[in-house]
Amino acid sequence: MVGVMTVRIYKEVEFDASHRLLHYEGRCHNLHGHRWKVEVWIEGTPDPTSCIVLDYARIKEIVQRFDHQIVLNAADPMVAAIEAFHPVVTTPGEPTSECLARLIADDLDAECRRAGTAARVTRIRVWESPNACAELERC
Repeated sequence: MVGVMTVRIYKEVEFDASHRLLHYEGRCHNLHGHRWKVEVWIEGTPDPTSCIVLDYARIKEIVQRFDHQIVLNAADPMVAAIEAFHPVVTTPGEPTSECLARLIADDLDAECRRAGTAARVTRIRVWESPNACAELERC
């Protein structure tokens, strides 16, 4: 008899987006852009038919909802002004790499549940520059 197998998959996705930190004193208070990089590890049991934990293409789609977007704190007064001209992705709090790591991990976990996959994000890194990232790890 073959036992249940747990597999960890890894996907790296990049996107371009702008943001600003409303409650920060410094340069990041101004609207500016980054080439973001997301690294995600998902662990779970592969689907018995497809042998896939979660489709890599679906992971990329979920992360790239931020691609070429303006990402702002939902409380930022700039949201209403920009929305007159361009959609805005809002976050509950400052759109930091720490916040985006949590939001993306939650979105990916929700996709695993929707797909009926016994899997979840165990680690995610969100890089806002080549030398600065936030890492969220779940035990």
